[in-house]
Amino acid sequence: MTIFAISSIPLILVLGNSMLIPILPKMKTELDVSQFKISLIISVFSIAAAISIPVLGYLSDRFSRKAVIIPALILYGCGGLLAGAAAAWFSNSYTWIIAGRIMQGIGAAGTAPIAMALTGDLFTGGEQSKVLGLVEASNGFGKVISPIIGSLLALLFWYAAFFAFPIFCLISILLAIFFIKEKKAEKEPPPVGKYVKGLISVFKTEGRWLFAAYLTGAVCLFTLFGILFYISDILEKDHHIDGLIKGCILAIPLLFMTITSYITGSKIGKKMKLMKALIIIGLLLMTGSFASLIFFKKLIPFFSVLVISSIGTGLALPCINSFITGSVPADRRGFVTSLYGSVRFLGVAIGPPIFSKLMEWSRPGMFLTTAGLTLVSALLCLVLIHVAKKEPEKESDTLFEKLQFT
Repeated sequence: MTIFAISSIPLILVLGNSMLIPILPKMKTELDVSQFKISLIISVFSIAAAISIPVLGYLSDRFSRKAVIIPALILYGCGGLLAGAAAAWFSNSYTWIIAGRIMQGIGAAGTAPIAMALTGDLFTGGEQSKVLGLVEASNGFGKVISPIIGSLLALLFWYAAFFAFPIFCLISILLAIFFIKEKKAEKEPPPVGKYVKGLISVFKTEGRWLFAAYLTGAVCLFTLFGILFYISDILEKDHHIDGLIKGCILAIPLLFMTITSYITGSKIGKKMKLMKALIIIGLLLMTGSFASLIFFKKLIPFFSVLVISSIGTGLALPCINSFITGSVPADRRGFVTSLYGSVRFLGVAIGPPIFSKLMEWSRPGMFLTTAGLTLVSALLCLVLIHVAKKEPEKESDTLFEKLQFT
């Protein structure tokens, strides 16, 4: 039940964007705004989260994980209520929806990244990687079901999804209160000055490989949400598919990513060489898939090739999560995992608006640009993540002994 409660937190997080993806075209019509403005409904959520995450990460290190997670979920639910009320009853509803989405973004900052740090606190060794794989799979499962839920809710009225957020948040809050028992801190948290010095030392010694890991996480989410934004648009414009069928089609690549994430997390343990290899293989699969998509326009061949990129994402993300969560001592883990969450959110934030511009520019150019980005990430991981030739026999709570950082 503890694992289930932890996994519910990132599940709530992904509903924030993925549930709205299939209804964006309908929202654009109802609100009578431009394509760029409608993409901001996704972007402001993610930008607000990216800015807030480092602060909430520090607070979770300073106090406790649950002391941040529960108020964050409450704020997340309230933001959904504001956006839904604005759509239903306010005259200048777009502005208020954006305000509600910013509230949700700030709340989202205290969810999945803190849940990753909490996993690092409660579990060690191979068990930690397995639970992190489940957390990433939960994240992916949320992405699978959320377009379907969003499409179903839109059958009631187009803004119904906003009112669903508080219900999901309440369930996660109750699970966190009753089933997550944190370990008591063995010592007092360090003063702010000492804490910051410790973080600086971490990034001085581990900065280059952390940069590669952070960038990879951001690229995976950037490409995922950018492609979903593109698919949502073409399904309605070119193929005249909407409603529940559209939600189910959007869920196909996400389903493959989720299954791959679950299997990867359950098998990698603390095998550092395997993790690095899977990250690079995953990114190369994404590169090949995106580069090939320029040749396919019919739905079945297009999705058959796109699924390969989803499998690549499912290989890379659990390994990156495990590297980052296990890379620092518990007293600074909240900040480091939260910063990782920030860059992931930035990837989500810039995905839809950049893809909206790339769609206007050139379809082949859009896919080749995406493929180039994933290829650069693969090369950086190859060069900057160095695995020790001989892994220590004794399992450790951190990865410092298992990696030769450069």
